This record gives sequence, structure tokens and C-alpha cells, in this order.
Amino acid sequence: MARRSRKLMGDINVVPYIDVMLVLLIIFMLTAPMMSQGIKVDLPKAGAEPLKPNDQPPLILSVDKSGRYYLSVGSDPEAALDAETVTQRVSAVLRRAPDTTVLVKADAAVPYGQVVQGMVLLQRAGAEQVGFVTDPATVARANRN
Repeated sequence: MARRSRKLMGDINVVPYIDVMLVLLIIFMLTAPMMSQGIKVDLPKAGAEPLKPNDQPPLILSVDKSGRYYLSVGSDPEAALDAETVTQRVSAVLRRAPDTTVLVKADAAVPYGQVVQGMVLLQRAGAEQVGFVTDPATVARANRN
């Protein structure tokens, strides 16, 4: 009897990899909208132009309805901070990366004085320019009319 020798195949079966990739894609599509930065605030409406994107994420000081401060940096961005801690953390971030964009995200119901107090804290920490986060949703409708 003659023995046949089989030839080895050097191809990779990519079907399982495609299946894994599609599952990961679905997971990321479902979880991405759930990832929000900072705390939930009701932003004021304004017709400002959006800022140009930067290489590094911005430093965001959030002020909730009760006037408590939150920073987008640190171990727990959803923990309320006192004025001294805000100043120290912002100062440390700006020493490390002086070109970091600094933004204030305040609830529409917060008294103006509380927002100004937050801006003073940012200025003391070394922020030269401070921007505001607003909700542009109603501005687009107002511009159409």
C-alpha cells in the first residue's frame, strides 16, 4: 500500500477573530454613551462657537445646583471638593501641563456669585484663560428662525 503524505496548511482561520471583533464592537457601542465626564448639571444655553480640539483632555471645574465643586481630574471625579483642594489640584495640573484648557461647567440654577468664586479659585491656581461649557442644542434652533 502506498502512503499519501499530507501537505501542511499555513493559512490562519480568521473567522473566530471576526466574531470576537464584532462582539467587542457591539460592547463598545453600547457602553460608550454611558461614559460621561463629571457630574450631571443643567447647562445654560448659549450661542458660542465650539473650541478647537486639543491633544490633551480639558480640565473641567463643575458646579452643581448646591454650589459644590467637582474636578474632572483625580481619583474620584464625582466627589465634591472644597476650595483649597480645587486650588491645589488645578495648580498641580497646570504646572505639569501649562497649555491645558480650563473650563467651567456650571448648572443654570447656580447663583452667578458661586460661578465667579470658582473662577477665582482657578485664577489663583494659575489658569490664565477660562472657558465655559454651554448647551448648544437650543441655539441651533434659534439660529434657523
